Amino acid sequence: QVQLVESGGGLVQTGGSLRLSCAVSGGIFSLTVMNWYRQAPGKQRELVATISVGGITNYPDSVKGRFTISRDNAKKAVYLQMNSLKPEDTAVYYCNARRAQVTDSWGQGTQVTVSS
Repeated sequence: QVQLVESGGGLVQTGGSLRLSCAVSGGIFSLTVMNWYRQAPGKQRELVATISVGGITNYPDSVKGRFTISRDNAKKAVYLQMNSLKPEDTAVYYCNARRAQVTDSWGQGTQVTVSS
């Protein structure tokens, strides 16, 4: 069973930066696609970053150029570097581990609040 623990959230001013971390236990991390999602109050959960097994990354336009996802297979961890933060980035951020037909696991979430 794959377990995920996020950390690094907090309160930051507009234009500031935060780095989220997700520690993964269980499963075969090197074969698992890792994602970061976020969910703001009253809104649907949305995908904000993906990193493939081979390290290919993908972002929606809303965060492209500001957010960077990375992974460390040796440490079984994934990170989300968030720069130039905006109030609309305020949300609970969730780490997700996905391996087709094997794993679809979620962390407990970490709150990110960007003040204007």
